[in-house]
Amino acid sequence: MQSPPRLYLFTPELADAAAFANDLDSALLAGDIATVCLRLAEADERTLIERIKAVGAVAHAHDIPLLLDDRPELVARAGADGAHLTGLSALRAALPTLKPERIVGAGGLRSRHDAMLAGEAGADYAMFGEPDRRGGRPPIDVLKEWLTWWAELIEVPCIGYAATAAEIRLLAETGADFVALGDWIWTEPGGAEAAIAVASERLAAAFAGSA
Repeated sequence: MQSPPRLYLFTPELADAAAFANDLDSALLAGDIATVCLRLAEADERTLIERIKAVGAVAHAHDIPLLLDDRPELVARAGADGAHLTGLSALRAALPTLKPERIVGAGGLRSRHDAMLAGEAGADYAMFGEPDRRGGRPPIDVLKEWLTWWAELIEVPCIGYAATAAEIRLLAETGADFVALGDWIWTEPGGAEAAIAVASERLAAAFAGSA
């Protein structure tokens, strides 16, 4: 590992982006956030674009790229920087419309084989461990094994999804390039800023331990 892993931040599923903007602005000051991935509640297209622009303005003010969670068709129109796609079919469908100008990330990977196919297709990163719609995800030991394997052998960056604060250091110690924080951080008792600060400390500790 040449440098400490960085944080990848998921938003909650937003219906009111304006109200969320101040919370996001404060959160982005609390740690080394590499990317913000915006999850959107259902709405008409105009409303969705307005939400994206509101959140994008905050992220871009911090020089942080904004990705849309499974909304590739809105990326260019709303001024986002790319999309995070769940599953190989969604990834392959979006790649021709977004590359090479935009970032295209691969999520929903349930095996090493899926990950290899995503990398070969042209994904800019592979994310392991995010929950499916029913909340299911591979066990933490399996995630650690996949991340270690990927980090050692594959040049495409990898991201470990931390479902709890306790997983952050475990995933960082695998050599992952990034650790993703799910929307659980926005409901932490101490607030998102405190959760991100703790996450940053754990990333630094993992890096120091591997040096």
